[in-house]
Amino acid sequence: MGLIREPKNVDFTVLDKPWTDEERKEFSAYIKMRKEQQKKRLKRITSHKEVAS
Repeated sequence: MGLIREPKNVDFTVLDKPWTDEERKEFSAYIKMRKEQQKKRLKRITSHKEVAS
């Protein structure tokens, strides 16, 4: 990730608002799905390496 520099005479501010329960559940479901996809991908890659050996 690159560094973002503030232009002169400009200030960046970030508003941090708490997540709702629904947003937390959606995010947790997304993370769970991605972890399962990565496990499948890793399993597929390792099985191809074993076949090639």
